[in-house]
Amino acid sequence: MKKTYKCEVDCANCAAKMEDAIKKLDGVVDARVNFMTQKLTLEAADDVYDTVLKEAVKACKKVEPDCEIEI
Repeated sequence: MKKTYKCEVDCANCAAKMEDAIKKLDGVVDARVNFMTQKLTLEAADDVYDTVLKEAVKACKKVEPDCEIEI
């Protein structure tokens, strides 16, 4: 499953760090954090997607605590 979410991130460097952190999570097929469009695209297997999404949000918050992802 592949979905895109609105992701408010303050700088391109933070977006790159968030993307790297998400890609390291178990179950993630691919992830993109685009600073210019303020979007997060997450791809993971259907059966674990909800769990992966929650972990991805946690990973983003570790990099940038005031990051907002609209789920």
